[in-house]
Amino acid sequence: MRLLHTSDWHLGRSFHGVGMLDAQRAFIDQLVAAVERDGIDVVLIAGDVYDRALPGVDVVHLLDDALVRLTAAGAKVVLTSGNHDSAIRLGFASRLLERGGVHLRTRLEDLDKPLLLPLGTDSDGTDAVLALYGIPWLEPRLVAEQLGTESASHFEVTRAATGLIREDIARRAGSAAVHSVVLAHTFASGGISSDSERDLSIGGVGAVPLDLFDGFSYTALGHLHGRQQLSESVRYSGSPLAYSFSESAHRKGAWVVDIGPEGVTSVSEVLWEAPRTLAVLRGSLEDLLADPGHAWAEAAYCHITLTDAQRPARAMERLRTRFPDTLVLAFDPQGVPATTQSSYSRRLAGAPDDLAVCCGFLEHVRGRDADPAEKTALAAALENVRLLEGSR
Repeated sequence: MRLLHTSDWHLGRSFHGVGMLDAQRAFIDQLVAAVERDGIDVVLIAGDVYDRALPGVDVVHLLDDALVRLTAAGAKVVLTSGNHDSAIRLGFASRLLERGGVHLRTRLEDLDKPLLLPLGTDSDGTDAVLALYGIPWLEPRLVAEQLGTESASHFEVTRAATGLIREDIARRAGSAAVHSVVLAHTFASGGISSDSERDLSIGGVGAVPLDLFDGFSYTALGHLHGRQQLSESVRYSGSPLAYSFSESAHRKGAWVVDIGPEGVTSVSEVLWEAPRTLAVLRGSLEDLLADPGHAWAEAAYCHITLTDAQRPARAMERLRTRFPDTLVLAFDPQGVPATTQSSYSRRLAGAPDDLAVCCGFLEHVRGRDADPAEKTALAAALENVRLLEGSR
C-alpha cells in the first residue's frame, strides 16, 4: 500500500498581502496528478488544512473540490485538524464523508478508532493490517481533564493520546499483525521551525519528546512548515507552499510511504513546483539596482534589506522599477557613526525651534536630513498651525 503524507495546506492564507488561492489551486492540481501517477492509496493530511477557524466560502469550495478529486482518483483521505482549524467545523458530517472515502479525525473520541486496511499475509502466514490513527491538535487546557492527565501540558496530553493508541494496537495484535501509522499535529523535539508557524507554547512547554512516537510504523507530523526527517519513522511533510521568507531555501514536497505485510519498506520524496521564487536580498540601493547577478530575482517575490548609511528617498518606488514584486523592505544602515545613534530625546534636547524638532525627527527615522523642499513644506505646515491656533 502506498501513502502520501502532506500537511499544513493553510488554505485561504495570504503572503504579505498577496492572495494565494490560485497558488493553492495549482498545488491541488499537482497533488491529484501525483496520486494518479504514483498509485497513491491513501492521502494523509496532518492538520492546518485551513488557515482560519472561519474560512471564506471560496476557501471551503477549494477543499471540497480537492477532496472530491482525490477520492475520484482512487485514494482514501485521512485528515486531522490543526491549531489553525476549527475542529468542530472541519469535522462536520464526518460519518457521512467516511462513506465517500474521507476519514476525519478531529475529536478526542476518535483517537483510538483507526481506519483499518488489509495488507495481505506476512512471511509467517499471519494476516497483516494497516491501522491509521489521527491525533488532532490538542489544546492542553481544553483536553487535559477529558484525557485524565496530571497537568495541562503538551507532553502530558500527547502522551495520553499515544497511550490510547498503543492500547488499541495491543488489543488488535492478537488476531493480526498490526502496522500503525499515526498522524499528529504538534511540535516534536528536534524539529526546525520557520517564521510562518503559530507558537504552540502558550499554556505549557511547546515541544514534545520524540520518543512518544516510538513503536509506530510511521508518524506523519504536521505543524512545522519545513519538510524534515526527525527519525527513520517520524517526519514532517512541511507546507506545500512557502508562507514566509524564512522558507525561501525550502524545497517543498511530501513523503510517499510504501508499507506492506512486513511493515514500511520505503519512504521517498515527491516535490511540488513553486508558483513563484522567493528572493531575500541585501545591499545598498544602487548596488541592488545595478548588479546583474540579481537578475534572477526580478520575477520573484522579494524581501530586501537596504544597507545604505542614509535611508534613500523613494526607496520602495525605485526598487520596484527592477523588482516589481518587492513585498518587504527593511533597513539596516551600515557605517553609521556612533554619534548619530544617540537617543531621539537627547539629540533634540537643544533644538532651537519647532522646525528643528520636525527636521530632527525625519533624520532620526530615516537616517538623512530633510532636503530644502521638505524643510519648506514643514515650515509652511508649522505656520498654518500657528495661524490656526492664533485664530481660536
